Amino acid sequence: MSGVRLLVGTKKGAFVMTSDGARKKWTIEGPHFAGWEIYHLKGSPADPNRIYASQSSGWFGQVMQRSNDGGKTWEAVGNQFVYDGPTGTHKWYDDSDHPWDFKRVWHLEPSLDDPDKVFAGVEDAALFVTSDGGQTWNEQAGLRTYPTASTWAPGAGGLGLHTIILDPTQKDRMYIAISAAGVFRSEDGGKTWTQRNLGLKSNHIPDPDAETGHCVHRIAMHPAKPNVLFMQKHWDVMRSDDCADNWHEISGNLPTDFGFVVDINANDPDTVYVIPITSDSHHFVPEGKLRVYRSKTGGDDWEALTKGLPQKDCYVNVLRDAMAVDSMDPSGVYFGTSGGQVYASPDGGDTWDAIVHDLPQVLSVEVQTL
Repeated sequence: MSGVRLLVGTKKGAFVMTSDGARKKWTIEGPHFAGWEIYHLKGSPADPNRIYASQSSGWFGQVMQRSNDGGKTWEAVGNQFVYDGPTGTHKWYDDSDHPWDFKRVWHLEPSLDDPDKVFAGVEDAALFVTSDGGQTWNEQAGLRTYPTASTWAPGAGGLGLHTIILDPTQKDRMYIAISAAGVFRSEDGGKTWTQRNLGLKSNHIPDPDAETGHCVHRIAMHPAKPNVLFMQKHWDVMRSDDCADNWHEISGNLPTDFGFVVDINANDPDTVYVIPITSDSHHFVPEGKLRVYRSKTGGDDWEALTKGLPQKDCYVNVLRDAMAVDSMDPSGVYFGTSGGQVYASPDGGDTWDAIVHDLPQVLSVEVQTL
């Protein structure tokens, strides 16, 4: 392993940041697609040079971009994305007579072993897949026709399918999370689904214990322990030990259990990271202090990580796709903020430095270990 590559999507373009194994000095390239919303970039686990990007604009619609050289050059792939006039929606054409309207692509998840296969989660909540590197896309219609789909309601950010997790030990098992519907699991590669929300409780919905309708912000899974999943919900940090069949709360001693991100240390499946936000009406860190919280016990207790982070007059937010962890030893941890800062910790969160301070609002951060 020679270093890492950060893929940063912002409100006004994409940035590619690279560093050697020390992860102290960084080269920053961009903005790619300047002026466009880049909601998510994700590299292929099967090919370190293959990267996909979700590029969108209220004026010009949705474009899918692909790079075959690690982000140096890009090409638009597929011709299925068009703007649909004043409604602000886009159409995803797959040669059908009734294309699916949507607002944007929230999340891209490349296959673990095929660089040409990618899943895409969109708003309003639906799942698409390509098997030819983005040239053509097909909807996995079993999700949008799920029996409870008519009851799904958007969270404050929209009805977005924002998380896709592929189980490396079960080829056809995958998980998704939708705000505000909850967690769903598929055992057949996304064709059919089951709700997996038992144990979730949400006081802001008519039935707090309902099987669906929960505003899940993010879920995470470690490949070495695929039966365990962690969740950051709209209030509550949760854990499942049985492949999402049941959930229990692990908010413990966190200053607040509202937030958007949750991630796991690559070298220890019991080390988990969250970044608490003050509340659902105050989307900034508590007390003006930017603190990452780490649990080394799978959520039993939490410690504040502050060294190198601003501890006064800081009022930023960190969105659900804006944290990533690399697979080096020790693991590097990265996150981007609504204020345009990108922070890096090369030692698992013990110390932090800002790679850059003044980007547009950061929407997503992903990392590739090279």
